[in-house]
Amino acid sequence: MAASKTMEKQLSTKALQPKVFKMSLWRKLMTVFASVAVFASFAFLAIMFLSIIGDVLIHAWPALNIKLLTEITNGIGGGLKNAIEGSIVISVGSILLAAPIGISAGIYLSEHGHGMAGQALRFLSDVLVGVPSIVLGYVGYITMVIYLGWQFSVAAGIITLTIMLLPYIARSTELAISNIPLAVREAGYGLGAGEGRIVFKILLPGAAPAIMTGLFYSVALSMGETAPLLYTAGWSNYMWSGNLTKEPIGYLTYVIWTFINEPFAESHMLAFAAAFLITAGVLALILLGRWYMVRAQKRMGAYR
Repeated sequence: MAASKTMEKQLSTKALQPKVFKMSLWRKLMTVFASVAVFASFAFLAIMFLSIIGDVLIHAWPALNIKLLTEITNGIGGGLKNAIEGSIVISVGSILLAAPIGISAGIYLSEHGHGMAGQALRFLSDVLVGVPSIVLGYVGYITMVIYLGWQFSVAAGIITLTIMLLPYIARSTELAISNIPLAVREAGYGLGAGEGRIVFKILLPGAAPAIMTGLFYSVALSMGETAPLLYTAGWSNYMWSGNLTKEPIGYLTYVIWTFINEPFAESHMLAFAAAFLITAGVLALILLGRWYMVRAQKRMGAYR
């Protein structure tokens, strides 16, 4: 009797113990190979990123002084005050125009985009993402610069960049709102809230971190564009006077694209200085977006 109880106890103890699977040699080799490949890929990307940043900083260092921020460009020399102002004006203007339209489209796609209209809108959005930016610039040149008579202007550049940013903002907003559980919507309807109140009081606040991150990335994308602005915003060596039409404006990417081809050391330094400012601005926006995302999710209990 005691022996049978001892045997039953041993069998129950073995049954509770987790089974240990022996890993084959091939699987071990593949695990080691995958780990090495992932680490090597990360190291390669990190080295490339640091080398680009370092090379730009080294070449731009002689031009990084107070003159760069306080003087306008003078031919192939001077400072970048007008170009910095123009990049800020165009980027901020495009995001202010694109954000309401893109967020509204994302709300529609998330809440009502399950039919043919939603599928058509997603298809057109994907097509617009694939259109080269220089094509958008050429269309803007034909329609706004020539046909409407705006000439090279801030308005033409902002509207062209707005069209380019719309699909990114719409899809990021759609994904952010779609990730909110259906039970949250049902709870709102159960409490008697209407659809508008649910969208503006529940869904948008919950998806705000992801939407804001998408907006930061969109601003970073607009800051690095050159081709659409060459056809629409033109270039100016002077500060912007506030006119939306019939007045070109300077921007940093034009300096990079043009001044690097000049046979003068000063123009090369200005081109690298503009590249450094653009890179630093884009990096700051991306880091700001990630910080805001993590901070907001910590407040909602996503991180410990």
